[in-house]
Amino acid sequence: MTYSSSLSMSRQQRFASRNQNAVDFRNRSQRLGPISNTVMLIVLACLLGLLYLTQVTKTNAYGYQVNALTEQQAQLKSEHDDLEVASARLQSLDRVRASSQATALAPTAPSGTVQN
Repeated sequence: MTYSSSLSMSRQQRFASRNQNAVDFRNRSQRLGPISNTVMLIVLACLLGLLYLTQVTKTNAYGYQVNALTEQQAQLKSEHDDLEVASARLQSLDRVRASSQATALAPTAPSGTVQN
């Protein structure tokens, strides 16, 4: 076979000749192979793992904030209780002086010192 005849044969195979349909109507189904399916499943599993890790990290971060706020609340409650006790102690002297029993008492004056 010569070069020119091989060229002419390849041209005939590429192009439709007279009274032939140029469009191919065959159904061609594209399917993924087993390796592609495995790779896709691995990628999806990795994405789900990353999503899970981000959610757990966020939850832990909020847990630390809640713990810090709880400790601060306990500290403020104890400080409030201490301040209430100090306020009651300071107000008690004024209440005792203004009470009716304290005003009914007789005033005392130092009469002298005891010597040995």
